[in-house]
Amino acid sequence: MANTKWVYDFGGGASDGDASMKNLLGGKGANLAEMASLGLPVPPGFTITTALCTAYYDLGRKYPEELDAQLETSLKTLEAKAGKEFGSATNPLLVSVRSGARASMPGMMDTVLNLGLNDTTAEGLAQLSGDRRFAYDSYRRFIQMYSNVVLNITHDVFEDILEDFKDLQGYELDTDMQAEDWQEVIVKYKAAVVTHNNGKPFPEDPKDQLWGAIGAVFGSWMNDRAIFYRKHNDIPASWGTAVNVQSMVFGNMGDTSATGVAFTRDPGTGENLFYGEYLINAQGEDVVAGIRTPAPISKARAAEMGSDDAPLEVTMPDVYKQLTDVADKLEKHYRDMQDIEFTVEEGKLYMLQTRNGKRTAQAALAMAVEMCKEGLITENEAVLRLEPAQLDQLLHPMIDQDAKAAATAEGRVFVKGLPASPGAAIGKIVFDSDEAADAAAKGEDVILIRIETSPEDIHGMHASKAIVTARGGMTSHAAVVARGMGRPCVCGAGSLRINKELGEVSVAGETLKRGDIVTVDGATGEVFKGRVAMIEPDLSGDFAHIMEWADKARTLSVRTNAETPADVEVAKNFGAEGIGLCRTEHMFFDADRIPVVRAMILASSEKGRKEALEKLLPMQRSDFEAIFRIMGDKPCNIRLLDPPLHEFMPHSDEEMADVAKGSGVSIEVLTHRASELHESNPMLGHRGCRLGVTYPEIYEMQARAIFEAAVNVAKETGVAPVPEVMIPLVATKAEVALMKARIVKMAEAVLPKSDIKIDYLVGTMIELPRAALRAADIAQEAEFFSFGTNDLTQTTLGISRDDAARFLGDYEKQGIYEKDPFVTLDIEGVGELVQMGTERGRSVKPDLKIGICGEHGGDPASIAFCHKLGMSYVSCSPYRVPVARLAAAHAALKA
Repeated sequence: MANTKWVYDFGGGASDGDASMKNLLGGKGANLAEMASLGLPVPPGFTITTALCTAYYDLGRKYPEELDAQLETSLKTLEAKAGKEFGSATNPLLVSVRSGARASMPGMMDTVLNLGLNDTTAEGLAQLSGDRRFAYDSYRRFIQMYSNVVLNITHDVFEDILEDFKDLQGYELDTDMQAEDWQEVIVKYKAAVVTHNNGKPFPEDPKDQLWGAIGAVFGSWMNDRAIFYRKHNDIPASWGTAVNVQSMVFGNMGDTSATGVAFTRDPGTGENLFYGEYLINAQGEDVVAGIRTPAPISKARAAEMGSDDAPLEVTMPDVYKQLTDVADKLEKHYRDMQDIEFTVEEGKLYMLQTRNGKRTAQAALAMAVEMCKEGLITENEAVLRLEPAQLDQLLHPMIDQDAKAAATAEGRVFVKGLPASPGAAIGKIVFDSDEAADAAAKGEDVILIRIETSPEDIHGMHASKAIVTARGGMTSHAAVVARGMGRPCVCGAGSLRINKELGEVSVAGETLKRGDIVTVDGATGEVFKGRVAMIEPDLSGDFAHIMEWADKARTLSVRTNAETPADVEVAKNFGAEGIGLCRTEHMFFDADRIPVVRAMILASSEKGRKEALEKLLPMQRSDFEAIFRIMGDKPCNIRLLDPPLHEFMPHSDEEMADVAKGSGVSIEVLTHRASELHESNPMLGHRGCRLGVTYPEIYEMQARAIFEAAVNVAKETGVAPVPEVMIPLVATKAEVALMKARIVKMAEAVLPKSDIKIDYLVGTMIELPRAALRAADIAQEAEFFSFGTNDLTQTTLGISRDDAARFLGDYEKQGIYEKDPFVTLDIEGVGELVQMGTERGRSVKPDLKIGICGEHGGDPASIAFCHKLGMSYVSCSPYRVPVARLAAAHAALKA
């Protein structure tokens, strides 16, 4: 480590790094260096690398020895660039200390502002600025922030002191406080630090303060909210965070100073309109904290929102013009929508940050298509701009406008705030993040209503269907995080009065209680009492463009897991190129069929079973005909009966009595048969192809139904269906050979009677480790493989997915499994079997069609693995088809 460069300088006309070094400098540090190199007004500073964060944890939360000297050198360089001295009594340099991971994690880690203040430098700042009130307000803010972030003393300790002092003086607002007042409060703050910091005083030495803040930022990489955020955004802990130390500029130096956040396009809708908020005479954290509701930046946005607050375009027109020029330059440079933070100090603009902005799925879609049409990015880049997981936000219902109009006319609008994140949701009111998480874990839909949110609310926000806050603006914590999560959000609903103790929220005398149902429209900022009807989304326009471009880029085909005509129709409309799994057992549970199935199970002879199966035949044939009509000439993979027969038997005494009465079989016989079918471990019992071995007439009936349906639909429509008959749960070549012979026999009995050629395949589902290991043998008989990764995961890991929820959460928390293996494929274990099965199968048949039909078929990370293996297709649930199409395109473009 001795020769490792840990610290990189930026600003003042020169930068050690640039935007390409994001992995080392973090997103914030890399972009500060880049902006400085572009000649933009960036306060100088230096970045301590993400590599040092990793080393810090590897060394047991200690620093490499050479960091001290490098930090001292960069601090001297910063002093020279800023023209100020760290710790000076007359010309003090103050700095901010901020985190900056390579992936944006808004609000998840810690920040310290105004670092370097003490009794001496605060007086120096007062003399230098000519504003004693500003200087001592900054000092008390620093003590409170540093004590919270570094010394772990809660904000409440200081807020209580301040409120008590204001009450004593008869002040209502912080702005009533004078310099002498702040000095008295500072004395009380320092006394509180001694009380709550094991008798240790607040650190006066600026360098001690700096080391403490650096340690706190690195430490915050492993705080609970950061860990939660990383887990839900697929950010590895190994990446670490950088620390950015930057010369302070002040937006709270009077009415010619301000601070704000802006986006080069609307992050909620994608509209190409400069978007942002600012506060006059405020510090940077005030905008995102939501303590004060900020004003819009532009006149157009102010008019759109009906805001009475003067926009920056009016109050500081020259600054506004400079800011829009910078924003335009940054968007063209980065070729993406930028989220920028700025400060105006006594009329001079400073850029504090730029990054690719968080956006809703709707906005991401609109921006990608428009930027492509503008020539800013290519079609392939547009495809990569929309994350597959974001599509979920576009594929589900939104509020029906007619129903909304009726609800409005009925006076059901409870409150209206700012439309901070679009989308709609219905749920029960909760007021606490822990309560939201607990309710969601029970399967309840909840709406989180808070005065404001903070990073500690991340788990509750994730668990909620929507978020509503009384305070905050369009760039508040709640708004930014909600947009990143794809949650509808309404902010700044200032008329809300929340009483957590009573579990009530009221507006103008009207009260709702905890558990009451509300509907949130994040696109308009309205919250309705009760339920408002939803409609299916429109998937034309920009959505169709992105899907068209994605389809051009991908090589994997995308099919669907579906067996009902409704699901098949939905999947086809979403672009499914076939059926990858039709689970025939789902067709047997209908009320008119289950008695026939039970009669077949209860039959004591083959003759009796065949009689029952003859009654099921036309039902199955009708099912397949409906599917074939919808899918036309697209392949339809139909899995023969898979579950054990006991699943079809009655379980309660009441059901037993009903079945006995309907079938003419005594309860004793029924009970005896149920006892015979009982299995200790049915998942590994008499199911799958084992049923076909024992009761071949079941599979023969199903095969006959498939082929007869194909012939009937071909005659009816003139389009020949393409059935793929799949044998489940094989472990040996012999099982496949035996079942295949019976299926082919039925095909030969049905198809020659028709003058229409039906091309069909007989293959198998690979869901047992032995099948993957012996894939070369099995491929001699099978004409396709479909990996059933749900069961393959169970049989490989020895974990029942039905029971795993009891402990998998602990496994993920402790890093035993990085992700739930039933959601994202276990590449190292199950994935190796899939790879082995694919390679061994194709060693016998190079053109062997291979797909995956477990739940992993809709998971982007698993799809990338399937692409890498050269699979033919992935298959997923209908609503995941667009997600899979986009994920397959990402896999191809990133390969």
